[in-house]
Amino acid sequence: MPISRQDVETVRVFVATWNLGGKSPHNGVNLDDFLQLYDQPDLVVLGFQEIVPLNAGNVLVMEDNGPAAKWLSLISQCLNKSPNGVFNTSSSSLGSLSLSTATGRSLLYQKTSLRTPSRRHLRSCNCSTSQPEKKYYSSKDSACFGCQQSPAGEDDNSMEDDDYGPESSMFSELIPRMKYSLVARKQMVGIFLTVWAKKELLQHIGHLRISCVSRGIMGCLGNKGCIAVSMSLHQTTLCFICSHLASGEKEGDELRRNSDVLEILKNTQFPKTHKAPHCRIPEKILQHDQAIWLGDLNYRIALSYSETRKLVKQEDWDSLLRRDQLKMEREAGRVFKGWKEGKIYFAPTYKYCYDSDTYAGEISKSKAKRRTPAW
Repeated sequence: MPISRQDVETVRVFVATWNLGGKSPHNGVNLDDFLQLYDQPDLVVLGFQEIVPLNAGNVLVMEDNGPAAKWLSLISQCLNKSPNGVFNTSSSSLGSLSLSTATGRSLLYQKTSLRTPSRRHLRSCNCSTSQPEKKYYSSKDSACFGCQQSPAGEDDNSMEDDDYGPESSMFSELIPRMKYSLVARKQMVGIFLTVWAKKELLQHIGHLRISCVSRGIMGCLGNKGCIAVSMSLHQTTLCFICSHLASGEKEGDELRRNSDVLEILKNTQFPKTHKAPHCRIPEKILQHDQAIWLGDLNYRIALSYSETRKLVKQEDWDSLLRRDQLKMEREAGRVFKGWKEGKIYFAPTYKYCYDSDTYAGEISKSKAKRRTPAW
């Protein structure tokens, strides 16, 4: 059945990414300038890289999720401030998506804590029902409480206990008064992806799944790779991919980054879920109605350090963009074919010294450690 204009509405999405360089946030950090949420978007998607130092302990042994909890707290406080800038206990750029609002959707399940996961967490069931109430099933039960259907397959490893919101227990008593709720979060070594939504949208979000692809050391460790979140909003399917691709500025390193992208597209697989009537549930990135890729892609500018710095000082972004590896590889059809990139109208963002606007190469005496500015 064709969709009428009355069934379509505009949703505003804010997406931002930040390589943290392994530094945890200090108590006084203010995220207002980073988020710039003047127009209060409907969805906020934030991706981080190197949320922890990429040392052997974090890569090979166990992830440190302490910094992630701190960032979640800071983000929630920033998103849920009242107009006067106070955390609301009493009450980059924006893109537009056209979404179908026809019926036929699944519901989010809720969890009690992000810091201490519950062993009997709830997952949403996508069963068709005429009853308005939410229906949930437990990860240890064999069927939905409402429809007695079997849950997703045993190999559904995306529904991990600490991956889904809507909100941390530290703010649980404030949930009715908060503007934004945490929909999904996932950490893989240094990569961290969070998705937030306005409270009134939660009932329209469903089919929430997460997939991770490791592309780090030996092509299999999680210091590089991606986290992808798949979800439906009304009847439009969305996918957000946060990646950290291969580093290096030697000639030919861009081909390793191309390979990472191709492997991520090939190997990202979202678990199967119950199919709702008239609803297509994608299992691959390119099957979604809208896909947004963010992160530290690590493509460089194919110029010498001195040439790049000269053009940066002149603010000649067009000349720099003509030698941007990502732009050249896309135009050659070797990567991201069919994808569109936002307009670049700002200085290269790589690599700054900590807490400064100074490029790292300007203070390094060693040419081996000097980094040519890049996007």
